[in-house]
Amino acid sequence: MAENFANAIKRSDLGDALIPNERSTEIIQTLPQQSVIANRAKRVTMSKAKKEQPVLASLPEAYWVAEGGLKQTTKTGWEDVTISAEELAVLVPIPDSVVEDADIDLWAAIRPLIAEAFGKKIDEAAIFGVDKPTTWGTDILAGATAAKNTIAAGTGTDFAADVAALGQKIAEQGFAINGFASKAGLNWQLIGLRDANGQPVYSPSIAEGQPSRLYGYDLNEVTNGAWDPTKAELLAADWSKFVYGVRQDMTFKIFDQGIISDADGKVVYNAMQQDSKIMRVVMRVGFAVANPMTRLVAKGKQYPAGFITPAAAGASAKA
Repeated sequence: MAENFANAIKRSDLGDALIPNERSTEIIQTLPQQSVIANRAKRVTMSKAKKEQPVLASLPEAYWVAEGGLKQTTKTGWEDVTISAEELAVLVPIPDSVVEDADIDLWAAIRPLIAEAFGKKIDEAAIFGVDKPTTWGTDILAGATAAKNTIAAGTGTDFAADVAALGQKIAEQGFAINGFASKAGLNWQLIGLRDANGQPVYSPSIAEGQPSRLYGYDLNEVTNGAWDPTKAELLAADWSKFVYGVRQDMTFKIFDQGIISDADGKVVYNAMQQDSKIMRVVMRVGFAVANPMTRLVAKGKQYPAGFITPAAAGASAKA
């Protein structure tokens, strides 16, 4: 019998069955990003499916009266902006065997991701009109465009000049900007910008979870996937004029029985038959822009927001 001094049981002979790899129970993923509309707009609680928000529609006038003259009359008026709560919902089926064999609590892990998905739908509908419920009225970009509150990046000497010009345009219509929202990554474009006196116009956040500041106002980068950088780079607004109505906050409920059917009524999933559970997530929210009349422009010419849009074809934005 030949001698053999080289045989040894190696790791490869045992495989993962006898020498399993350590598996982390922590999921590596980005933190769920919240809705900028839900965070920044004026939140109102709705007790019904619709809520009327009075908005100033006409302004009173005053008159000089000569000695012995007659005093004239005036009036003012309001009109209602309707906030309609629409349902946002999703079903998440997971087989029981998958839940039991997973090293993590799948239901708990899914919840913040569903919340992020809801925030994305709200932001893209309110800001850009994507898949927007018809009862929500005009989206912010369309309203700002109609009021000519848009400036193409690169119009001024640099991005800071473009933002200042946009702020002036909105102020000339009677509104004061109190915050910004933008595409992801804009903060890196803004670092180093200075005003005419050489002072920084942008202050990056040094506290986790806190927004950066542009011209002294909060700047929220929209990183939940809702922002369309081909349509806009920055939103400047009087956020108190955006109304976010909540009829039913987000609710999570898990069912161990039930079916899921398609639009034709065909059953495509049966929780009981397929040994599964289904999470149902529902919320009812509304959005509207309150656009009150001001004394600075004719009625209908004002809007409480504006956008820096991408540089025109053939041009490039100046940092």
